Amino acid sequence: MDQSCVTYQTLIPVISKNSVNPDTIFANNEMSLGDIEIYGFDYDYTLAFYSRHLHTLIFNIARDILIQEHRYPEGLREYEYIPNFVVRGLHYDVQKALLMKIDAFHYIQLGTVYRGLHPVPDKEVIAMYDGCHVPLENMSDFYGKSSHGHTMKQFMDIFSLPEMNLLCSVNDYFMKHNIDYEPVHLYKDVKEAIGDVHVKGIMYRAVEADIENYISYGEQTHAVLKKLYEDGKKMFLITNSPFDFVDRGMNYIVGKDWRDLFDIVIVQADKPGFFNDRRKPFRRVTDKGVLHWDRIHKLEKGKIYKQGNLYEFLRLTGWRGSKVLYFGDHIYSDLADLTLKHGWRTGAIIPELRKEIKIMNTEECVHLMTWLQGLTGLIEHMQVHRDPASQAVVQEWIEEREAMRSQTKDIFNGQFGSLFRTYHNPTYFSRRLSRFADIYMASLSCLLNYDFQHTFFPRRTPLQHESPFWPEQTSAGALKMPFIPLQNHN
Repeated sequence: MDQSCVTYQTLIPVISKNSVNPDTIFANNEMSLGDIEIYGFDYDYTLAFYSRHLHTLIFNIARDILIQEHRYPEGLREYEYIPNFVVRGLHYDVQKALLMKIDAFHYIQLGTVYRGLHPVPDKEVIAMYDGCHVPLENMSDFYGKSSHGHTMKQFMDIFSLPEMNLLCSVNDYFMKHNIDYEPVHLYKDVKEAIGDVHVKGIMYRAVEADIENYISYGEQTHAVLKKLYEDGKKMFLITNSPFDFVDRGMNYIVGKDWRDLFDIVIVQADKPGFFNDRRKPFRRVTDKGVLHWDRIHKLEKGKIYKQGNLYEFLRLTGWRGSKVLYFGDHIYSDLADLTLKHGWRTGAIIPELRKEIKIMNTEECVHLMTWLQGLTGLIEHMQVHRDPASQAVVQEWIEEREAMRSQTKDIFNGQFGSLFRTYHNPTYFSRRLSRFADIYMASLSCLLNYDFQHTFFPRRTPLQHESPFWPEQTSAGALKMPFIPLQNHN
């Protein structure tokens, strides 16, 4: 057995012991809960988690809207929602009708470019984009907002999974039947149909009518809110969803007294406009949905407010700066403006994190990652030898590495791989997450594992030029050790 195999075999047990706890809260920026006095929340995919049935519902309704209202072919009814087809954070080239994964450096990951439901050959992708790089002007700006000239749309929220599925399905139908179509019109029609599912209240009514089928009750939201309330923390809710929908869901998740836990409740906030537009004043709305016309001089507990804007919110509450922590699932709409413009602390809820960590902890993934790292090191060191025999070995290793990189992608998602990695690089999504979220976690239930004086420290991972001088590091908080309930720490 050669030295490389010995090293590989000895590394496996070490790495296997360092498996990651899926209930860990991860820090991008140092933050102490002891400094946080006020906790804010989005509703959808933050306080309320939904089953896969909701994505199927959104897909089916939007598909039928395309057929009935936009006169798309009846044959589209053959298509159904594919649960594990796409991942969040993908980019869609509106002009070329291509869905793809792009890394933090704006490079397309070959093998993850799809036209309809089928991959596009690498050679064709390279020819279309004159390589793999997508220029900045073709993509959204720093905040993820697109102006008229941008050809790329990034899908950042969980509700966009049905939209991506529908885009791919309609594209697939048109290609299969050799129908000539304008990709820009298709994108706009699908976007409008998906929007109608929300704006017209179709989704809200369906969820309210069958709440047990659509809301996943098990993320311990009630326990988190109760713990914060009992510790004397102020709490508020800012959501784009309407009050009836939120009230029905919170009654189911928390109980009829859920409003007693919150100091301020704001619905139909129109985020991200809420964080930027100073023009919309708050409006009080009754439990029956009746809007009051009186001017709002203070935001009172027990009352419901609609619209408004953050600047007015700050003026009326005085809740400013790093004593406020806001949780949301949308990196741009929920978190970007708060951290960059207003200095609030931010927490990203990433439900996919739990599944990805469990995959990372599997023996198959550990073996693949370990050997991939080892193989990369061997190639890096051996490439300097230019004799034919050495070059032949290096070439074999390069081919093996390419095959293994595809294998590691397929473990997470056969089409697009991990939400967080494009091979060894962070994804475009991952880079934005690290910039706009102080902490991130799979669900709010992770907060139950920490007391309210806990300080989250990001790992001081070495910069590339520092790595030879640093020992291997693993986050102590992320190791798979059983959490001891806080009440037993006495």
